[in-house]
Amino acid sequence: MDQVTAILDRLLALHPREIDLSLGRIERLLAALGNPERRLPPVIHVTGTNGKGSTTATMRAILEASGARVHVYTSPHLVTFNERIRLAGRIVDDARLIDALDRCERANGAEEITFFEITTAAAFLLFAEEPADYLLLEVGLGGRLDATNVIDKPLVSVITPLSMDHERYLGASLAEIAEEKAGIIKRGVPVVTAAQDDVAFDVIMRTAARLGAPLTVFGQDFTAYEEHGRLVFQHETGLLDLPRPHLAGHHQTVNAGLAIAALAAASCLPAIEAVERGLATVDWPARLQLLTHGPLVDDCPVGAEVWLDGGHNPGAGVAIAAFMGEQEERSPRPLYLVCGMLKTKDPVGFFRPFHGLARHVACVPLTTSNAGRDPFDLADCARAASLEATPFESLDGALADIRACSQKDGEAPRILICGSLYLAGEILARNGMAPK
Repeated sequence: MDQVTAILDRLLALHPREIDLSLGRIERLLAALGNPERRLPPVIHVTGTNGKGSTTATMRAILEASGARVHVYTSPHLVTFNERIRLAGRIVDDARLIDALDRCERANGAEEITFFEITTAAAFLLFAEEPADYLLLEVGLGGRLDATNVIDKPLVSVITPLSMDHERYLGASLAEIAEEKAGIIKRGVPVVTAAQDDVAFDVIMRTAARLGAPLTVFGQDFTAYEEHGRLVFQHETGLLDLPRPHLAGHHQTVNAGLAIAALAAASCLPAIEAVERGLATVDWPARLQLLTHGPLVDDCPVGAEVWLDGGHNPGAGVAIAAFMGEQEERSPRPLYLVCGMLKTKDPVGFFRPFHGLARHVACVPLTTSNAGRDPFDLADCARAASLEATPFESLDGALADIRACSQKDGEAPRILICGSLYLAGEILARNGMAPK
């Protein structure tokens, strides 16, 4: 076991529950550390259900294309924990991460604190001690009581599309979830939101009005759409004709528009040349990522088209299925899903958009989480969404079955590996493609 893993395992034992939303514990620890959250570069705070990571990655690409030094905090990671903390363009190295975690562990002592809270405190230490122009800060879960919500005055608060997810912690209705997400809105700080369901938008609008936070809304104050293979961004200041984002899927047009509007609201949108370079180079692994080579690809049928996406809720299912439908129209192939999912997710809601599109669902266990849904249960959920499904004891078993079906049919399939970022991380590690 390496030293980073050993420390992280110790930190997991500091609180009996992995998730326990509160600000008291992290505020106590940050005070013991000298309040590093007060010495951060200007912050752009991002919450939402779908698209947080892609929107953040797009903002980073644009800012870095302009020459800015950018810190980034995201979660969860795919292959290594270090991916969560990016210091001025580079994923934090083991030595600096170990030092920050060690200082946080000593400052916390034997007090209860969740894993996310203490690792967020470590990230704040690192961000405060390394010069940068901006910090892109992604919420871990919810917003109001999330450990990142200790920033008093960000440049802008960003809310990506909201849908049902994490109901156990955030509430059983979209209105309750929106209340939690809108908790990152600060008095007088601009808010930029994606288009939302009416229920969610009403919550965001009321919260912004109550706090005197200027609100900018996709579809009202700005828009982004594809035209002739380009991205058109329209805002009160005019129209930008831009390249499509490097990320696949029409939903990435929305995410790119949200990223541009957020930078504009924060008064840090660079010249159009940097925006163009950023859109053309943005990278965010396991979001409709086409795998073209590697050991995992070699285990798939010859000629297979292999896609990877970590989306895991109904909203993500809609976006991913829409993209797969476009691929089917462009180049028909039998679509096979290989899916693993956490127990806390809504598999039926995720699977439903694939009805009539997917030939079969191979359900596999998650090997890197103890909270994975049993493949037999997951297969029942897929059948409840009117899909044919088979449970497998391993990913290898699922791929072997797809190879056999492909050989029998004489068709090179399209394979979508999906349902969990844990599964996506396993795939990237197996394929030798850890994020850099």
